[in-house]
Amino acid sequence: MGAEGYGSNTARHFPRLPGSRQEAAAIAEIAPRQSAEILLGFDANRSRAEKPDLEKYRFIHFATHSVFDDEHPESSGVILSLFNRDGSPEDGYLRLRDIYGLKLSADVVVLSACDTALGKNIKGEGIVGLTRGFMYAGAPRVVATLWRVDDEATSEFMKRFYMGIFQKQESPVAALQEAQFEMRKQTRWRSPYYWGGFVIEGEWRSTNDSANEVSK
Repeated sequence: MGAEGYGSNTARHFPRLPGSRQEAAAIAEIAPRQSAEILLGFDANRSRAEKPDLEKYRFIHFATHSVFDDEHPESSGVILSLFNRDGSPEDGYLRLRDIYGLKLSADVVVLSACDTALGKNIKGEGIVGLTRGFMYAGAPRVVATLWRVDDEATSEFMKRFYMGIFQKQESPVAALQEAQFEMRKQTRWRSPYYWGGFVIEGEWRSTNDSANEVSK
């Protein structure tokens, strides 16, 4: 999902992400034909993200802005479209409490936004943040970021990540590591700033890894 359609009052806080459209287009080209649903602009809204059919997808990818509230981590969330097609404001803030209510069976949820791996350690509850929310909703692993990531570099990184998964049949962990290695070889993206912030949390080994191990 990629979110756009921000009004003037919110543009200062959530600028457009032109790389998110490139990211979505690249993933659509790489993913198996007719198996990917790409939602952009006004279609990338909160009501769509909360529909029950989200459970049928193996990979769920959010390419948008996110908010991490260190003081009140339960107020953290993912920013989807804040306006409808008529130009009227709508609540596009997929909050942590909304994420806890999702029913997912995806192998991986990818949070292609800034600071999505951050969380706060709350006594008696552990680390509270977006990754925990998506895991609670049913995702065994989440790809997230440790810092503010570059829009264009993220688009390039995610293209390489999904090439590893769909074309090379790699596990999410292996695909992430290879994407980092490939980015590091490029002069433009050599700095760890562009690729070092991407991490995978949750189960590091997928069912495909187990099957390969048994077949050896």
